[in-house]
Amino acid sequence: VPSVKPGYLRPLVPEQAPQQPEPWTAVMADIERVVMSGVTHWHSPRFHAYFPTANSYPAIVADMLSDAIACIGFTWIASPACTELEVVMLDWLGQMLGLPEEFLARSGGEGGGVIQGTASEATLVALLGAKNRKMQRVKEEHPEWTEFEILSKLVGYCNKQAHSSVERAGLLGGVKLRSLKPDAKRRLRGDILKEAMDEDIKNGLIPFYAVATLGTTSSCTFDALDEIGDVCNSRDVWLHVDAAYAGSAFICPEYRYLMKGMEKADS
Repeated sequence: VPSVKPGYLRPLVPEQAPQQPEPWTAVMADIERVVMSGVTHWHSPRFHAYFPTANSYPAIVADMLSDAIACIGFTWIASPACTELEVVMLDWLGQMLGLPEEFLARSGGEGGGVIQGTASEATLVALLGAKNRKMQRVKEEHPEWTEFEILSKLVGYCNKQAHSSVERAGLLGGVKLRSLKPDAKRRLRGDILKEAMDEDIKNGLIPFYAVATLGTTSSCTFDALDEIGDVCNSRDVWLHVDAAYAGSAFICPEYRYLMKGMEKADS
C-alpha cells in the first residue's frame, strides 16, 4: 500500500500538458516518480484487500493485439470480426463456467453475452432492463397509470453485504432499492426476500428486481440463489446474479454446487 496522502499527485505534474514531446527516459522517470509511488499493488502476495486482479503473459499480449487493431464494435458493420468474436467468445466463457445452455447465444433463444466496461456497469444495465420490462407490463395492466406513478412504486432488493455498485445502480435508475439483513451466515435467503416483498406489496409497491450475490466483496458469502430464484420466478421479478468476485471459481466443476439455481436467473 503506498504511503501517500490524498492530493499527492497534482503537485508532481505540470499545470498544463507539455507543448513539446519528451524523451522516453523522461516519460519513464515520471512513471516511477508520479505513478508508481502511488500505486496499490494488487498483484502483491501480501495484498489481502478486495480480490486479486489476475494477469498473465497471454492476457498482456492479447491486450497489445486488441489495442493495435483498435476497432470499435458498436454495430456489426462497424467491425464484423469484433462483434461476432464477442458473441462466440462469451459462449466459450459460459461453457467454461458451466452456465445453462439457455444463457448462450448458440442456443438460438434470448441468451448471449455482452462485454460491459465494468461489473458495476453490468449491474446497472441489468437493473435498467428489469425496470423497462416491469414498466411495460404494468402499463398494459394499468393503462391509466402514468410512467411516473409506475416508477414511484417499483422496488428492488439485495443483501446488505452486496457490493456498493448495486445500491448505486438503484440511484442511477431512479428506483427504490432495499438492502435486506442476511441470516447468521451473511446470506440472503428466500424467506427473507419473500417477507420483504409481501410487506412492500401490502404497501402498494411493485417488486421488480432482485440481486443475488455469489461471493460478496466483504466476506465472500454466497446468497441462497436457488431459494431466491423460486421467489423471483413466482412473482415475475427479474433476478440478477452478481458473481463478479467469485464467479470465476465455477470454471472448476467442484465449486459449481454454489451456483445451484442459476437457471432461474434473468441475467
